[in-house]
Amino acid sequence: MEKQYHQVGKRKNAIARVYLRPRLTETGIIRINNRTFEDYFPRATSRMLIMQPLELTSNVGTYDIYINVQGGGISGQAGAVKHGITKALLKVDSSFRPVLKKAGHITRDAREVERKKYGRSGARKRYQYSKR
Repeated sequence: MEKQYHQVGKRKNAIARVYLRPRLTETGIIRINNRTFEDYFPRATSRMLIMQPLELTSNVGTYDIYINVQGGGISGQAGAVKHGITKALLKVDSSFRPVLKKAGHITRDAREVERKKYGRSGARKRYQYSKR
């Protein structure tokens, strides 16, 4: 078996384990939780987000990509997959770093949902004030 690259990507509460393998078929396949890429992410913006690191490094169809993703929502999972693919590509070839860094794909997006506070109806929203 040829070399396999494994990395973990994170975004919000989603965690994606990404496995990059040299392709076996004519075009590289992307499988997410044993489902096809288009089936798991029906929204075109999510698919576009995931393909960005591959397009920047001219590696579309070069690898078979197997992904296990869990937690969070669809948007967070797409961000986690993108982060995992970026990290795996850096393991493949470190010369991709300047291109991916300039596009802002290497840095993990650390924004999380703000927690609900005591005495509030949400994180910041207050209960309605009644004068009388």
